[in-house]
Amino acid sequence: MFLSRYGTRSLSGNLGRLGSRISNHTTGLQAANKLLLCRNFSMALEESYENIIVETPEEGGGRVAVIKLNRPKALNALNDALFADLIHATSVLDDSEDIRCMVLTGSTPKAFAAGADISEMKSKTFEEAYTTDMFAEWQEISKLGGTPIIAAVSGYCLGGGSELALMCDIVVCSKDAKFGQPEINLGVIPGAGGTQRLTRAIGKSKAMHLCLTGDMMTSDEAYASGLVAKVYENDELLPQSIAMASKIASKGRASLRAAKEAVNAADELSLAEGLRFERRLFQSLFATDDQKEGMAAFLEKRKPDFK
Repeated sequence: MFLSRYGTRSLSGNLGRLGSRISNHTTGLQAANKLLLCRNFSMALEESYENIIVETPEEGGGRVAVIKLNRPKALNALNDALFADLIHATSVLDDSEDIRCMVLTGSTPKAFAAGADISEMKSKTFEEAYTTDMFAEWQEISKLGGTPIIAAVSGYCLGGGSELALMCDIVVCSKDAKFGQPEINLGVIPGAGGTQRLTRAIGKSKAMHLCLTGDMMTSDEAYASGLVAKVYENDELLPQSIAMASKIASKGRASLRAAKEAVNAADELSLAEGLRFERRLFQSLFATDDQKEGMAAFLEKRKPDFK
């Protein structure tokens, strides 16, 4: 059972267990193997995770899952063990017939994630970072098939935390949120998308400023830059994020997947190819029951009942 202040709901009856977890001192190669095992061999949620909390709030009607990064003493600093948990849980939820939208947030209002765990990285050599393709596995979050993910950001969202938020489909935040890419202060640069997704989100000049200075961006600046879709009062962040997720979850599964796929393709395709791709996805939805139900409901002046 997954416990929540919003209610209690079970996501699956017999929850599988993975093997031994990564310790804080796991080598890069062992961590990569752990992440591979999570993706390929265990397709049921664990009863509990060491580094995340999985909930299904009553307000979501069984179609919304909330995942909380849960290393509060470290301000939810990201390490391989946390990402192993996160990749495993999101992969299972993405395959679920019930879950239509996920909300990713922090377990403390102080931070979504204050960055990657420096203690895990400080002693790495170039050979270790290169041969394990460090941070490559983190990109699995952005490759999930069709279930939209909302990043609900409160407090610090820095470095790897900002990069993780950018892997999600929608970013919303509280008024006290602070975004940044401070890797330059550590003698490195962003390594999980901060120079690429951030530039696509807010433009070259603003992205360059954050990456070169290590300065932070306020919630108002993030909204004005297009980095976030909504800014909420601090105590309204999670309820409003769940409400948004519930609205998304009420739509048709095929159209949600198609919309997500089409928007994401805009970063990769030329305008002409993107428009062609969009038309093909649009046309393909005329083969679905959801298209028939949606248009019939509109003409009959009632709410659609998407399955």
